[in-house]
Amino acid sequence: MTEEPFVLTETAHGVATLTMNRPQSRNSLSLPMLKALMAALSRVADDADARVVVVAGAGPAFCAGHDLREMREKGFDRAYAVELFGLCGDVMQAIVRMQKPVVARVHGIATAAGCQLAASCDLAVAAEGSRFATPGVNIGLFCSTPMVALTRAVAPKHALQLLLTGEMIDADAAFRIGLINEIVPADKLTERVDALARGLAAKSPKTLAIGKAAFQSQAEMTLADAYAFTREVMADNLQTADAKEGIAAFLEKRQPTWTGA
Repeated sequence: MTEEPFVLTETAHGVATLTMNRPQSRNSLSLPMLKALMAALSRVADDADARVVVVAGAGPAFCAGHDLREMREKGFDRAYAVELFGLCGDVMQAIVRMQKPVVARVHGIATAAGCQLAASCDLAVAAEGSRFATPGVNIGLFCSTPMVALTRAVAPKHALQLLLTGEMIDADAAFRIGLINEIVPADKLTERVDALARGLAAKSPKTLAIGKAAFQSQAEMTLADAYAFTREVMADNLQTADAKEGIAAFLEKRQPTWTGA
């Protein structure tokens, strides 16, 4: 029998849904899973039909982090570990640098590198009952790579509390600290994420790409540099066909027709 793919990809209505497909391991980020995720992200990045990306998990959980059994089977080899954590970082950076919005659809648990994955996505919607943690400290392996995404998503003291205690927090707490955007009933999760993603897909892909890239760049600048940078970004944005069409449509009280130019 042919083994099920690690990541399932479905594209409809401008939305590409990437579903991690190892429910028996709570979609743990093993080396094969990370390779499959990277390949899927690369494909949708180049797919003009995919304007928005949704990352989801099959089965009872979103993602339980790295595969500890794989680590032990590899004999805790350092070269393997460097490859594993390096590829994980590459996947997270691919999400951040993607010119399309990426939305996490979270249910069950998002722990360790799974929490990192949710934090790396541009937006995250979670089902009621979802739980989040960076529990590496409890097993002697501090969540240092998840820390990179976490500290860019929430305030330092909230990040440190999660990292130092390893405690699990519920969706309400995750929403309160800014780790997720929304909480919805579990039976409405797919419906809500689809609506959000389709709404994003209806916008100018050119404008979204400009805005997402500018957001990431200015976040690392001083206030003065950020304003100087975004001044140029907006001036360039105004020259695009989609900006001219969008402004004309607004003034003429009609729906815009985006060309992606």
